[in-house]
Parts: sequence; C-alpha cells; structure tokens
Amino acid sequence: MTDTIKPHGLANRTSNYGDRAFALYLRKTFAKSMGYSHAMLDKPVVGIADTGSDFNNCHRTAPELVEAVKRGVLAAGGLPLAFPTVSLCEPSLTPCSMHFRNLMALDTEAMLAAQPMDVAVLVGGCDKTVPAQLMAAISAGVPSVMLVTGPMLAQPFEGERLSACTDCRRFWARYRAGEVTEERIGQLEGKLATTAGTCGVMGTASTMACIAATLGFMPLEAASIPAVHADRLRIAEEAGAQAVRLITRPVAPQALMTPESLENAMRVLLALGGSTNAVVHLAAIAGRAGLAFDLDRLDALSEETPVLVDLKPTGEGYMEDFHAAGGMRALLWELRGLLHLDTQDLDGIPLRDRIGDGTHYVDRRYIKAFDAPVSPVGGLVTLRGSLAPDGAILKRSAATPALFETEARCMVFDGLEDLARRIDDPELDVTPQDILVLKNAGPRSPAGMPEAGYLPIPKKLARQGVKDMVRMSDCRMSGTAFGTVVLHIAPEAAVGGPLALARTGDRIRLSVKERRLDLLVDAAELAQRRAEWAAAPAPARGWDRLVHDQVMQAPEGADLRFLRASWG
Repeated sequence: MTDTIKPHGLANRTSNYGDRAFALYLRKTFAKSMGYSHAMLDKPVVGIADTGSDFNNCHRTAPELVEAVKRGVLAAGGLPLAFPTVSLCEPSLTPCSMHFRNLMALDTEAMLAAQPMDVAVLVGGCDKTVPAQLMAAISAGVPSVMLVTGPMLAQPFEGERLSACTDCRRFWARYRAGEVTEERIGQLEGKLATTAGTCGVMGTASTMACIAATLGFMPLEAASIPAVHADRLRIAEEAGAQAVRLITRPVAPQALMTPESLENAMRVLLALGGSTNAVVHLAAIAGRAGLAFDLDRLDALSEETPVLVDLKPTGEGYMEDFHAAGGMRALLWELRGLLHLDTQDLDGIPLRDRIGDGTHYVDRRYIKAFDAPVSPVGGLVTLRGSLAPDGAILKRSAATPALFETEARCMVFDGLEDLARRIDDPELDVTPQDILVLKNAGPRSPAGMPEAGYLPIPKKLARQGVKDMVRMSDCRMSGTAFGTVVLHIAPEAAVGGPLALARTGDRIRLSVKERRLDLLVDAAELAQRRAEWAAAPAPARGWDRLVHDQVMQAPEGADLRFLRASWG
C-alpha cells in the first residue's frame, strides 16, 4: 500500500482517518465480506448508476441492463460495482418530475465524486434522468458512459398501432370531446404502453437520448434501440467495455461539451422535431460546463435546419421505425453539411467518422433527405416581447399554422388548481378565438414547472369540435404533446415576470413571423398591477425551500444557481 502512484479502483477517494493506508485496508476488509477475491479488489472499478425503481415503469429493464454492463466490464478487466441513485418517473411524482431533476443530479454527482470508482456507466432513460445524469457527470468530472433504457414498442390494436404517450393524449382529447366512451378509454388504458421502455415517440426521453449520442456519450445506435430488443443488452455490454477503455484513456465529461458540440446538439434537436423540454435540459447541461445556451442562436439555427424525422407527435412513425430506418447515423449523414464534424466521442472518434461514408441503409418514410424535408425549417422558435422579455419557446412543427399570427382576448388561470376548477365549467366565458393562459406554474412555483402547458381545450369547446387553441404558460409540456402552445415564458410569474400581471380580458399578440409575444396593456395599468402584486411566501424547509431560493429561470436551464459551473 503506497501513495506514490495515482490511486485507482478501491484506492480512490479513501475515507480520511489521518491514515490513508488504514482506510484502504478497512475498505478492502469490508469489501471482502461480499465475497470478492483479493485479485478482483485490485482491479480498476467501474461504478454503475442504477436507476431501477418499482415506481419507474420506464426503467423496468434496468436490472438486466446493469447485469449486461457488468459482463462487459468483467470481460474487459474491470470490477463493476452498481449503486442506486434517485430515480425519476413523470407519472409517479408530485408535483412533477422536473421539480426533482436537480435533486437527482445532486445525488448522482455526490455519489460519483465520493465513491471509489475510476469511471462510471449511467443507466437512465425516463426523460429527466438523462439530463440529470449528464449534469452530474460534468460537475463531478468523472469519465462516464451514458446508457439509456430505450423506447417501448408500438403495438397493433384494432387496426392501428399505439404507443405512449402521443396516442394517450389523442384519445384523452377525444374522450373529453365526447367522441370516446368511458368504457373505451378504460380499455385503451391497457393498450397504450404494453412493453418496457420510455415513450415510443420522439418525446423528451428519445430526444435526450439522441442528443446524448450526438454529444458523444454513447454510440449513435444506442439512442434508438428498442428497450426489449436483444441489441439493447449488447449495447449495455459494450457500455461496460467502453467504460474500461476510459480508465486508461480518461475523457472528462466536460471535454465533450464544447461550443461546437452544443451547436450540433441544437441542430439535431431541430432536425428531430424534438421535445421543447430538451431546450431547458440542454441549457442546464451546458451551464454545468460553463457554456451559455443562447435562445436567439437556437432560433437562428431553426431557420436553416430542416425537420428530417417524421415521427409522432409531429409525424406518423414511432421510435422503432426511426431505429429501423437508419437511426442517428442516417440523420447525421443528412445533416453533415451543417455540423461541426471534428467533435469527438468518448473514444476520441470524430463525428465525421462516426457517421460513416453514406453507404448505410435509410428508409425515407421516416428519415427524409436533406433536400426533401418534412419541413424546410426547424421545429422550434424563440419568442420575445413584453410578455416574455427573457424568452419563450413555441414548437411550430407541432402547432397549427393558422394560429401563428394571433391577437386575441386571453382567459387567465392563476395556477393549476384554478385551471382544474374552471376549465370545464359550462359557464366559462371562453371562445375558440381566445388565448388560454396559465401562470404560477414555472420553476420557482410550488407546481415545479410541470408538463401542464398543454392546457386542455375547455370541454364545451372540445365538444363543438375545437381541436387547437393558442395556449401559453411559464411551465413545460410533454415532448409527446402537440398544439399551438407557448412555453417557458420568462421571467415566470412566481418571480414577478410580466406574466404575473396578465388578467382575463387582456389582449395578447402572438406573432411567429416577428418572433413576438406581447401583452397589450397600457403601461400605467401595468404599473398599478405591479404595485399590487406580492410574491407567494417561501416554503418552510427541505428540498422545496432550496429550490425556491436557488432555482434559475428556464432560459438558464432551471438549474440551481450554486450548482452551475465553477470553471470557464
């Protein structure tokens, strides 16, 4: 036992009793109680962040993925040691999973930095886990391989394929409109998510998987292999082998986060027609690496980056179709003229080599040619104006073009309880031309920035056949949702942003063409309302209090201020 060489394996990060040799001796003594041989305990250690949970349906396959990673590590000469972290699943958490993304990132960062591992494999999938794990890896500085659980399969049912969660929303909207019976909606409940995995559409989980692969944290094909496919286990085994390779050629996670790789990620987000949530997550990941995420740059890129992937919620296909159509390699090949091709992955391979020579198979039903896109412009736009001075996002690829230029009266809901109480009131004074506004649902609010921006069409309008209305809020919407929905209005209402001053009957102007979002209220009236406004009291204690005191706004990733990068 000596401190003359760089510690590795169990010699990493020993407890400090004033005698590091004793600390290692004690650590190995207790490790041997688990049956490990002396030879195994002398090997380099690969930590495996296990996010399996009985509360997380998306991670049902985590146990077998962890075992496959272990096979890869052992075969390559390392010692695999799995450890649990916070696990996040949107349907299982209150107020919402976003409220706990930063908690998961903090937990994972602490465990990566405190435990004796040389490198890590991060097993994630459900949409907040991947950004939380990447944020943690960058902050901890521990070389890490990303491994996602993969998407569920779409399954045929009575003549059509179904998969969560775009189809969930589609049928629920029809149920609210009276087109689907109570009995039928109960039957569909068991047909929409029938295999393990994350949502089967280009929602947030798959968008973040594609972005993680683009950034170089995992192989390109790993982004889209279905959860139940044997290749998913093989890619898990390869993740273990790649982790061992990182021991002799370590690559710090922040080294993959460069201005060029961030711009590549933006391009991919736009070309996928990907989730609006990825904007917040990318901003948080970039912030951990000391990079600024520029909403105006995203908007500029959107004007020159076509949508090439034809999947739900904006198209017709599912993630299994994208994978079979050529996946990320085929997509990046089409985008190659817009990408920074010298960015490298964990093995030091530049993007130009990762995407190959163009001889790959591609199915044009789901991955379009660059000169024959789904849309000639990207899926997202940035809006600014008197209602959103720091920015807002609209997913134009999932919206109704006829509503892009709208000036109308607004119907304001002061929070989620107010929304739930009044949205289906048959006496609600609302018309299809009105703008629905939800406030007090942003990152600092008690709601925690939920996926509530996809406000339901008031039942009385839905039953008249209304399918879409302009809706806007300071919260998020699911990447599986659709409609003319303005999101992430900043500053949010809870910190006194202009949205806090909006009242029912005010007029709001949305102009996608001009990238404007304006509250058309006289300055004197707004000043009077400002004088009357007061912030809600802070929570008394715990995680809620820490979020209240530290959370940043959506354009900065809704991260906690004290967790941002300390390096430039």
